[in-house]
Amino acid sequence: MKKIFIFICLGIIMAAAGETMAESKPLQLSITPDVAIYDRNTTIEGLTLGIWSENPQKALALGVVSGSSGNSSGFSIGWLVNYADSYKGVQWAPVNYNKGDFVGWQYGGLNYTKGSSRGLHTGLVNYAGNLTGVQLGFVNYAATATSGVQIGIINLIPKNEWFTGFPGELAPGMIIVNWRF
Repeated sequence: MKKIFIFICLGIIMAAAGETMAESKPLQLSITPDVAIYDRNTTIEGLTLGIWSENPQKALALGVVSGSSGNSSGFSIGWLVNYADSYKGVQWAPVNYNKGDFVGWQYGGLNYTKGSSRGLHTGLVNYAGNLTGVQLGFVNYAATATSGVQIGIINLIPKNEWFTGFPGELAPGMIIVNWRF
C-alpha cells in the first residue's frame, strides 16, 4: 500500500512538472492555429514558423499571417498580416494590427494600434489610439497624443486645437508635419 501511495505521489509530481514545462516551448510550426505542433495557448519562446500562427510568444515569428495573443514580444514578420493583443518589439507586414498597446517599431502599408502606441510607425497609413512617438507615412492619425510627431502628407491629431497651444501642439490637421508635446 505504501508503494502504491509513493507511485501515485510521484505520478502527480511528474504530471505537474510536465504541465509547468509545457507552458513554454522553443519552436512552433503551424498551418493554422488549430493545426500546429502546440495549441494556441502554449507560449513560444524562440521561433514560430507558419502559414497562420497564433500563440503568446517571445519569439521570432515568420509567416503569412503571424498572430500573437496575450502580452507578446519579439520580431514578427508577416507576408500579409501581423496581429496581436498587445505587443513589444518589431512588426513588419503589409498590415500590422494591435487591439491593445504596442511598444516598438511597426513597418508596413497599414499600421493600426487601437490602444497606446509608443515608438515608431512607418507606413502608408498609420493609426494610433494614443501616440507617444513618431509616425512617418502618407496619412498619419492619432486619436490622442501624449507626445508625438507626425510627418507625412496628411497628419491628424483631432484633440489638438488650431494653433492655440503652440509650440506644445500645432493643429488638429496639418500637411507635412504635426505634433503634440
